[in-house]
Order: sequence, then structure tokens, then C-alpha cells
Amino acid sequence: MRTSLLYTASLLTISLAALTHAALRGTVSPVEQDEASAVDDAEDDALKLLESAFQDQGIQLDLEARVCGVPAQVCIREDLLEYLVVGPVGAAHEALLSTDVTPSLLNTALVALGVEPGENAQWVEVEPQPTAEEVAAGAPTHEVIPPSGDGLYLYVAWCEGEERFLYRIEDLVGNLDTRRSLRRHPFVYLGSRMVRPKPDEEEVFAADWEGNVVALSFFQAGNTIMTASVPECVSQTIFLPNNWLLPESRSEVMLVFSRDRVVELPPSLAAALPVHAPSAGSDD
Repeated sequence: MRTSLLYTASLLTISLAALTHAALRGTVSPVEQDEASAVDDAEDDALKLLESAFQDQGIQLDLEARVCGVPAQVCIREDLLEYLVVGPVGAAHEALLSTDVTPSLLNTALVALGVEPGENAQWVEVEPQPTAEEVAAGAPTHEVIPPSGDGLYLYVAWCEGEERFLYRIEDLVGNLDTRRSLRRHPFVYLGSRMVRPKPDEEEVFAADWEGNVVALSFFQAGNTIMTASVPECVSQTIFLPNNWLLPESRSEVMLVFSRDRVVELPPSLAAALPVHAPSAGSDD
């Protein structure tokens, strides 16, 4: 699957670049017309391959509404969080949600929404460096610059009976320091990166290899597809799931990535929401 996805992404890039180049030149010879037709066919094939992969993994991509929804499950409800979303091989013991969607395929869908890679958090040495005594007293050796750049808004949605639930993902995370939920903000798109697990092995998509998709705390490697970006996320010990709002562990939900703030889901996504029985104590 990974090889075919990388091939598809490359093919689409080459096809679109060729079409753009021909359009800019303004004149197209008969030979170039044949080449353009071949490019169109290749692009159609690539799009069909992508659409099939999206359908197989339950990805709901609505380019007009600028949103993408993927199936996910609630992971932990009691322990500290370092990640918001992980894949099947990711750190599920410290993640709010997990998804079976291949991270590189999800990344392709997010790129289709037009998002551009931002900058990961940076650790800059303090000058002058504090003394050993000052460090022992709590003085920092580095200033942490939060991630910045283009990003998306994340939502979690599901139905219980006839009731539809739609939350910003921040509302589902509690901050032990502030005694409030995580501050609302756009999550910075990093796009993961290619890594070589061992010197003699081929490069792989880091988020596929590690299985971690959206980071809550800052990580220097920058291997996730997205990351939180408010300064307090430098900590790995202050965030807990807001279990007053979450359904039970392993409950199915939809994770929604949006270029814009939304107050309701577009029909294309709303029709695909998982439905649970009404929770105990409800009015139904």
C-alpha cells in the first residue's frame, strides 16, 4: 500500500506540473496534444486509485467544504496525553484517539485541501547558559519556540441516538495547570518526513513507521503529520482526556480536519457519522 500511495502522489504531481507548463506556454502542437491527452489519462488513473484508497479506508474528502473526515476510536480516558491521534502502531497508551487510516494516505487527503507545511517547534540555547546551580534551581537551558505556519482545525463527532455531538478536539482535552480545556487554536501541519529506519533500509514515511499522527506535546523530531502549537504544549505532564464529554473507550467517532472553523458538518460527512446507543441518563 505504501509504495502505491507514494507512486500515486508522485504521478499526480508530475501530471499537474506538465499540464500547468503547457498552459503557460499557450501553444500546443499536435504532438503536445497527444502528450497532454496521455497526461490526462494518467491523472484520471491516479485519481481513481486515490479515490479507491480513500473509500477503502473510510476517508470522507469534501474539497468544496474544505474538510476531511476519517474514522477513529477513543483510546484513553484517564491517563496523561502526549498525542491527540495515533495509528495502529502508534503510542495508543498516551493518545486521545486512534485511527486505522494509513498516515501517508491521510497526508495525501490533507494536501488535497491545500495546506502548506509549517515549522516544527525549535529549541534554542539560552545565552549565556545558566550555571549548574541555576539549572538545579529550575533555570531553563533552552527557549522553546512553538510551531508556526499553516494548519487546520480539528473536530470530533459522533451520534448517540438522534443526538449529534460535534466538539473541537481541544474541548476534549483538560489542562491540569489552568483547570480548563486546551486552548483553541489551529493545529500546525508538518507533513511528517521521510526517514531511513536503518542505514541499509529504504526510506519510509515517518508517520507510517512510528504510527503517531497528531502530537499534543512538542517533539523535536517532527515526525507527526500535525502538531499542537500553543506554548503550554511544551509540557508532557499536564494534559488529560475530558472524560465528562467523551464516549466510552473504543467508541467509534469521526475525526474531522477542516481548513475553516465549522459550526456544523457538511452533509457529506454528517451522513457518515458513527451512531451509538443513547448514553445512560439521557432524556431519550
